[in-house]
Amino acid sequence: MREVRWERMFPDELERAFAACPLVYFAYGLCEPHGPQNAVGLDALKAHAIACQAARAHGGIVAPPDYWHIHELGGYALWAQRSVGQVQRAWLTCFPPWQHFKNICYHLRTAEALGFHAAILVTGHYGPNWQDLKTLVDLIQPHVGVRLYSLPDFEANQPGFANDGKSGGDHAGRVETSLLWALHPECVDVSRIPPEDQPGPHFAMGANARLSDRRTGERMVADEIRYLGEKAKELLAAYDRERPRHTLRTYEDVERLWETVVRPALKDFKTMQDTWTTQDTIPEDSVWYPNWRVPDRG
Repeated sequence: MREVRWERMFPDELERAFAACPLVYFAYGLCEPHGPQNAVGLDALKAHAIACQAARAHGGIVAPPDYWHIHELGGYALWAQRSVGQVQRAWLTCFPPWQHFKNICYHLRTAEALGFHAAILVTGHYGPNWQDLKTLVDLIQPHVGVRLYSLPDFEANQPGFANDGKSGGDHAGRVETSLLWALHPECVDVSRIPPEDQPGPHFAMGANARLSDRRTGERMVADEIRYLGEKAKELLAAYDRERPRHTLRTYEDVERLWETVVRPALKDFKTMQDTWTTQDTIPEDSVWYPNWRVPDRG
């Protein structure tokens, strides 16, 4: 199997892969509750594995996955209060939005400095962070040469699990469990799913997790690989057509871009809002209360 994982490649392999297809994949996710049946790293495991399969099929290099993502504040805290409940340890690897998105700016600086023509950013973590990621890419694109595209992995999973024209996203339900089962079977154990009559929440397990199916997951993976292959072609063609200059090269360049372009817009990012779910309060004695309120970062 051809190696596409940046961290596992030798310099000559990286140079050949770059010459053949100067595109880089960035995969994002985190460790968070995904029911008793899934490894907690599902989001990043899923995004990274899909990126690797797409790169093997269509070309490109896959950057080391980022397992630190947005959680524990605003709407994410409200969701956790409802779907995870009071737990001693949630096993989260979480960052606030301003840290996560600034890190991405530095990731893109690396792509720009190395001369990649295109970058696809895939997040396996849901909630509104993927909308903010698209906003971030739109803000940055005029200031870099590398052609950018970002998406939550479910965008590539069309027409969705039920073949009904809807997106295939859920949380630790039949879609995510089926996908992880297809990609990393050692990270799924459906025997851990509790009996149907046992009340939850079960560490944020999706209500339809019992319908998970590895073969359906394999079909969804194939759909996503095709989708990403088409996006890669579009981005590389756009670069060849436009021949843009690569300008985001130094740390100072990133800090300037952050302060003048991204930070002024940050207050309007969806993940910077205290509420985006129907529940609008968290009890003060809740484990999710301390970081719930989003500080003013304007």
